[in-house]
Amino acid sequence: MSNFDQAPTALIVDDEKQMLEIISFALETQGFDTTTATNATAAIELFQNRNFEILILDVMLPEFSGIWLCEQVRRVSNVPIIMLTAKGEVADRVAGLEAGADDYVIKPFHPRELALRAQAIVRRNRENQKTETIHLDDLVIDPKNGTVLLRGNRLSLSQSEFRLLMTLALKIGEIADVEYLLREVWGVESLVGGKEMVKTAIYRLRIKLEDSLTNPQFIQTVRGQGYRMARRTLK
Repeated sequence: MSNFDQAPTALIVDDEKQMLEIISFALETQGFDTTTATNATAAIELFQNRNFEILILDVMLPEFSGIWLCEQVRRVSNVPIIMLTAKGEVADRVAGLEAGADDYVIKPFHPRELALRAQAIVRRNRENQKTETIHLDDLVIDPKNGTVLLRGNRLSLSQSEFRLLMTLALKIGEIADVEYLLREVWGVESLVGGKEMVKTAIYRLRIKLEDSLTNPQFIQTVRGQGYRMARRTLK
């Protein structure tokens, strides 16, 4: 059986056992094989011994926070990470994204919505692995290995940054609006703060790609419409 035929695997980390049960049930109804942990230490041990396709981490954990855990994971892996944050805690959302999280869900949330978002992220990652390598002049995107080379140097991208780059590269020269990017990259039709999240993700990606943020050569902003990957030499 190929990886594409196997049930997607998820590690869920939350110190509230009832929340773990709710999230696990919601993901399992969408075909996930779930594993749970109630603290960061246990989660790291599980992560080191199993392959997971997505992590769902609560920000508020005992001893070490979900943000700390996210940082530790990002040192060794680009596995997609969804952070669970309290309503109105903007600082937590920003800290989570800075730590390398791909997405965040605000409590309270509907468990099925979280499960569908996780499912969409995993599905897109699997689909990306089937795509051939993309060459855009000195930028090389390898979906199968999840790597990006710029002038021969490997870029360190989160999964959401990689999916964002892939989405724009596959529509080179075409405008992608915020709604399209939310759907293709994060698996949602709309999201509170979605426009700002896309803007922030574009900014972070540009920092890693562009020589000049004031005159970007790869990702262009089309005022009032969205973003596009500038036409370059396709190979």
